[in-house]
Amino acid sequence: MQIEEEKKHSLDPEFWSDPKRANTILKRIKDKEFWLKKYQTTADAVGDLEVLFEFYEMGDVTEEELENQYLISKEVVDQLEFTSTLSEPEDSLDCILKINPGAGGTESCDWASMLLRMYIMWAEKSGHKVRQLVYQEGETAGIKTASIEITGDYTYGMLKGENGVHRLVRPSPFNAQGKRQTSFASVFVYPMVDDSIEIEVNPAEIEWDTFRASGAGGQHVNKTESAVRLRHLPSGVVVECQEQRSQHKNRDKAMKMLKSELYKLEIEKQNAAKAEVEGEKMKNEWGSQIRSYVLDDKRIKDHRSNHTVHQVKRVLDGDIDDFLKATLMALKNML
Repeated sequence: MQIEEEKKHSLDPEFWSDPKRANTILKRIKDKEFWLKKYQTTADAVGDLEVLFEFYEMGDVTEEELENQYLISKEVVDQLEFTSTLSEPEDSLDCILKINPGAGGTESCDWASMLLRMYIMWAEKSGHKVRQLVYQEGETAGIKTASIEITGDYTYGMLKGENGVHRLVRPSPFNAQGKRQTSFASVFVYPMVDDSIEIEVNPAEIEWDTFRASGAGGQHVNKTESAVRLRHLPSGVVVECQEQRSQHKNRDKAMKMLKSELYKLEIEKQNAAKAEVEGEKMKNEWGSQIRSYVLDDKRIKDHRSNHTVHQVKRVLDGDIDDFLKATLMALKNML
């Protein structure tokens, strides 16, 4: 068995003499175990259904019991079909999620903070870990910008469909008359590169700045210029990091964030080239308006999959798996 053979290699005393190679092998083992577990779960559910059907034909179980097992098996098979959309090499990576408010001042800043909360709650409910990289408070409410790192199985693959503009429509809590207001916020999701991915960056092509961190982070970050900002001159990509109290550690993380953004730009180029070869273009480009959250109508609709729900609070509290699945299935069909 391939997994067992590769695990044997990891027991070699010289295994960690080449850390990059070792991490690549461990990642490969983890990915194979993930798919093996998915397959085994599906096979067990379908096998249970077949056995139960035999018992049903003999009159030993009720139709209701058979129906319940059928629904369980269908859910597992649907889940496997969805997981099959996570087939790109980068899908298994951790991710960085960045949120910026659009035009609209306080309303958009508040909307951006609502989205940040939604994704953090989704990650925590899904058993993933969240680390705050950047957090800049809005002048009156909400945030000017925020970036978080989400680590766990296939977090980039799960969240990559969230790239784009999210639209909020609601009676404004910042307007004395409670007038209906439309706000926008942009979400960007990048795969967090690891040692298995080579991204070359010329240090001479980077400009660095330091500044005082803002927002949550304690007294220390507001007193020292520990936060860093870098600009990659060839691409124009700008990255900020204020996660650590150490400027040196923030510089290291900022470089990793830069490589992640450059990697995603390369993925987008490849996707565009693939679509051109196939004679099609994606119906929804990255950065277009992808989802509307209409709070007073109790309706949230994704414009790519047409998936719609009416449990607004549940979604804003992080229950977004149905949207993630519907979106990835729709995007798969668009390519």
